[in-house]
Parts: sequence; C-alpha cells; structure tokens
Amino acid sequence: MILEDYKINIRIKLSALWTSVMFLYLYGDYFELYVPHKVEGLISGLNMLNSPIKLLIVTIILSVPAVMIFLSFILRPGLAKWLNIGVGIFFTLFTFLVGLASLTEWRTFYVYLSFLESILTACIICIAWNWPKLQDN
Repeated sequence: MILEDYKINIRIKLSALWTSVMFLYLYGDYFELYVPHKVEGLISGLNMLNSPIKLLIVTIILSVPAVMIFLSFILRPGLAKWLNIGVGIFFTLFTFLVGLASLTEWRTFYVYLSFLESILTACIICIAWNWPKLQDN
C-alpha cells in the first residue's frame, strides 16, 4: 500500500520548525525549575536575570522565534528567506553556546534541549536557503 503524500509549503515547514523551537524553549525553562536552588533564586532575586534590563533583553531575544512563526507566513518570499537565514544563524549559534555553557550535572537536560534547538534552527537555515524558485513557462 502506498500512502498519499503532499508537498508541504516551505512557509509551513519554517513555521512548524520555529514552533518546535519555541516548545523546546518552554520545556527547558519549565524543567529548569526542578534544578536545586532555582526557585529560591527566583523568589529572592538572586539569579541571572536580576535586573529589569537583563529581563527585558532576554525577553526580546526569546520573543523573536515566536514572531518568526508568524513572519514566515506573511512576509514576501525574498524577505522571509533572508530573515529566516539570519535569525536562524543567530539562534543556532546562541543556543549552541548556551548548551556549552550549561554543561553541569543538573543541567544535562538543558544541554540536550539546546543542541536539539541548534539542530532545528540549522534546518531552518537550510530550508530557507533552498527556498524554491518559480519555474519559467
């Protein structure tokens, strides 16, 4: 039996990949709450995001993939292609470096998620780079 298969539009592929990246970010942040002393640091303010500016910067950085889900659908193809490539490169490097910096016993889950995020954003770069061109008739 041969199963039916459809060609998936590149915009859907890119949006699905950005959605997957977002879920991995959420899982990482949620599971990090189980790391010893994390919650105490959140309550006391003794954590990495201990100022309004740091919190805003991280919020801006992490909101970009969420916005890319939408932008991958609505932007003109040329702009969408290059924006996905540029943002994809940034987040591939960013999440890879976060993973390397998280190499501790209690954060092996975070390292795993970071490397998985890097793989997905590298896929975004490749798919956007190979955006199909219109065929001349």
